[in-house]
Amino acid sequence: MHRRRFLEAAAALAAAPLAGTARAQSRARRPEGSPALPPPTLDDFVLAVKNDRVQQVREFLARGFDPDSVGADGWPVLVVASREGNLRTVEALLDAGAKPDVRNPFGDTALMLASLNGHVDVARRLRAKGAAVDHAGWTPLIYAATGGHDELVRFLLGEGADIDARSPNGTTALMMAVREERFSTAVLLIERGADVAHANENGATALQWAERTGDAALVARLRKAGAR
Repeated sequence: MHRRRFLEAAAALAAAPLAGTARAQSRARRPEGSPALPPPTLDDFVLAVKNDRVQQVREFLARGFDPDSVGADGWPVLVVASREGNLRTVEALLDAGAKPDVRNPFGDTALMLASLNGHVDVARRLRAKGAAVDHAGWTPLIYAATGGHDELVRFLLGEGADIDARSPNGTTALMMAVREERFSTAVLLIERGADVAHANENGATALQWAERTGDAALVARLRKAGAR
């Protein structure tokens, strides 16, 4: 009988610190009488997307945030994530149903900005979800050539991109590669059959721009390909 009472007393003493610790932890998490945390906002969602906090992004989506949400600046969150090269966040948004061809206020799609900034893995994921590789105006290929991203240029051409697609003023991917002095990109486009004689609406050609940059090697490659 005495042994039973001893064990009960020991058990009570052992449990007491644990109960006190649990209460202390509870108070540390949220002091009594403190106001509830405010619900997350669209700005919080956009910030999580921009900073590639993918777990937080998934939590926002689970709470009902729209994967096609647009920030206060008019940028859809998918376009923001693609511009930043945030592959995991791009995947989370696409898997939640984000439309792959939404545009920012400047008319840029997610694939265009992924291409401009050299984010080839993001570009592949967007294409897998149906992002358009060609459309009127500036295209992902023109943007990739502007940035000098040869791997992306190869990928987009492999996806069927029009090598001679024209911007609103008639400028092509080859012309932009030359203008930005992206030698390897220009050579790649020449080798793939880009039109070396095309002139934009101002009458400018790739050869003229190469001559202005003083790149003798590129001038020679253009002339060899038939530019005059």
